[in-house]
Amino acid sequence: MSKKQDARFDPKEHQHLRYNPLRDSWILVSAHRMKRPWAGQVEKPPEEQIPRYDPRNPLCPGNTRANGEVNPDYESTFVFDNDFPALQPDAPDPGADQHPLFQSKAARGVCKVMCFHPWSDVTLPLMKKEEVVKVIEKWVELVEEIGITYPWVQIFENKGAVMGCSNPHPHCQVWASNFLPNEPALSDRCQRKYYEKHGEPLLLEYAKQEAEKKERVVVESSDWLAVVPYWATWPYQMLLLPRRHVLRLNDLTTEEREGLADIMKRLLTKYDNLFEVSFPYSMGWHGAPTGPHLKENNSHWQLHAHYYPPLLRSATVKKFMVGYEMLAQEQRDLTPEQVNNITYTPYTTKLRTALVNISLSKCLVTANPVHSSQYNLFLSVVIVLILQCIWDYCHVGNVLSCWGLFHSVFEYTNLNSCCYLSANLQMSYGHCGSPGQIYAKHAGTHLTKQTNTIFCGFI
Repeated sequence: MSKKQDARFDPKEHQHLRYNPLRDSWILVSAHRMKRPWAGQVEKPPEEQIPRYDPRNPLCPGNTRANGEVNPDYESTFVFDNDFPALQPDAPDPGADQHPLFQSKAARGVCKVMCFHPWSDVTLPLMKKEEVVKVIEKWVELVEEIGITYPWVQIFENKGAVMGCSNPHPHCQVWASNFLPNEPALSDRCQRKYYEKHGEPLLLEYAKQEAEKKERVVVESSDWLAVVPYWATWPYQMLLLPRRHVLRLNDLTTEEREGLADIMKRLLTKYDNLFEVSFPYSMGWHGAPTGPHLKENNSHWQLHAHYYPPLLRSATVKKFMVGYEMLAQEQRDLTPEQVNNITYTPYTTKLRTALVNISLSKCLVTANPVHSSQYNLFLSVVIVLILQCIWDYCHVGNVLSCWGLFHSVFEYTNLNSCCYLSANLQMSYGHCGSPGQIYAKHAGTHLTKQTNTIFCGFI
């Protein structure tokens, strides 16, 4: 490869290779391919009307699962042994190898399912911050509990039917094995090699570089950094990293766990806002190996989470890993820098549609427009749009600091709904996420009702 960059080279127009130091592999980047027309498969839009409780859903509180066990009426997280586990602790040994081309080894472990919340119609970005903290605390507990025995504990979440998720209820899985799986084993070798050569953890140095460059940073805080990796394969792939050296989830401080809940909500809200859909993905945590490795020096490791969303052009067009990707090399059609520069559109399309349905002429001819319900509805939409813009690009604290600015306006318009919106903001995003999400989710239902019902019942 040439050491000097050609002056004509434009990463957005010219194909090139990028190195993935976590896998010791190269990715082909061909951003110009995004210009080609698409006439391929279109996915079915995700279901929007998911019942909060479904008596037929085996993950809901109080329901009976396939093995006959009845779930407790849980009110927070709930963990149980997978009814159809891929790994079992007492599996027999296949025996000694007979030929180098036909090798096998014993595979033992445990598989657990963890429900995030008792409601089926919420996801992590729509949960309250303190509820997400409880999810993280349970992750920590499982790593400590299972990691004593097994060398690898894999926490992962498949979200959305397009990712093969068979149940919409918010949940993840935890698989622990008596062996180090392929991906973490490869990552372990690559991180160790880099540490031995440079004397610093690979991902710790990477986080510092990305924090300085700001080219691919999507969200960040004093403790965490979420970036589109320089070597990303999937279009909207994310790498979530702590800023300090951390080996495993259970090494996080209380403040870092709370900060993790906050940045996860912010990142996943951006995902949802991108195509105005509950964004599908597969995510998982990678940290230093456990079990017998707990006594070893794992200074080369850095805790991190991978997010792999499949969507490419829209909510219904996904990227396929086929053909060249399967037979030759990973390839992507959009540079990570382009992804980071994309405007994460808030839920304004639905809001604008709702706004068109409001008869402004009636507001103008009303004798007392200040107390007109339609005028109040119109004004509430405008203010929600303003709050949404602040929300999408600032931390929730900045939104709250602006509340005083709008509070007098709400008082003048006699909007009782202000107390509900204020409560949602002060609850760290509330159950329904951002202000625009709160309105967009229920605008169609409440257009004909009094304004003060718009935000009712969502706290």
